[in-house]
Amino acid sequence: MKLRFIAVNAIVAAVYVVLTLIVQPIAFYALQFRISEMLNHLIVFNKKYFIGIVCGVFIANLFSPMMAFDLVFGTCQSILSLLITIICSKFVKSIKARMAINIGSFTFMMCIIAWELSLAGVAGKVPFFINWLTIAAGEFIVMLIGAFVFYAVNKRVHLSKMI
Repeated sequence: MKLRFIAVNAIVAAVYVVLTLIVQPIAFYALQFRISEMLNHLIVFNKKYFIGIVCGVFIANLFSPMMAFDLVFGTCQSILSLLITIICSKFVKSIKARMAINIGSFTFMMCIIAWELSLAGVAGKVPFFINWLTIAAGEFIVMLIGAFVFYAVNKRVHLSKMI
């Protein structure tokens, strides 16, 4: 592996962790607003960001009040969503369309996190679908804002060539 690849992914992971910990009170449980999830859009520009994003999710989940559950479910949710975007990106060349796919993938796959909260008993008597709706809404908002941010950043920085 090239040093640049390792360094960039380490930075992505570190930024993900820091952004998650900054908003820790609203980064876990049934109402989530993880601003670090914006970094998921890096996968749209280059699949080599996969390692950094997944490592960031895993490390951030070490600080979760539900660590054991989040390490498994949260990391798996991210891996599956990223893989869906990577596979779809082979057939879709438009950055905006890829971002839309990424937003949809992550928003839909929040069902895994809703399932985690149900299994962990954190959701209490809240029905699974209500849980999924609230978590998916938070994810959708963050990812939508992130799409605009990363689209603008890419015009200056060319994220596909950074790694």
